[in-house]
Amino acid sequence: QLQASGGGLVQAGGSLRLSCARSGRTFSSYVLGWFRQAPGKEREFVAAITWSGGITSTADSVKGRFTISRDNAKNTVYLQMNSLKPEDTGVYYCAARSSGSVTRSSTGYSYWGQGTQVTVSS
Repeated sequence: QLQASGGGLVQAGGSLRLSCARSGRTFSSYVLGWFRQAPGKEREFVAAITWSGGITSTADSVKGRFTISRDNAKNTVYLQMNSLKPEDTGVYYCAARSSGSVTRSSTGYSYWGQGTQVTVSS
């Protein structure tokens, strides 16, 4: 139901845009989020957005560099990542939460995409 794409290898300072397309059931009232997991580390919150209200939340570690947005007509949520750093390397997952409120906890999300690898070289 959630398909993430757009990852790849980029040099530090570069940009990538991740996409998360939803299919199947309607997610009109859902919150969609991005999480990432680096090797040997726990999954961490990156950003989230409400599907209808456009309320967003962004982790301090990426604030000012990453922007989450959505295109309801395309059923897609984006994560624009600029000024990438090697510490941004990891597998990026999109997730959906049925409640209308934004949460940074991964346990609050019921639906997960398969992940897309982002590698930032120094």
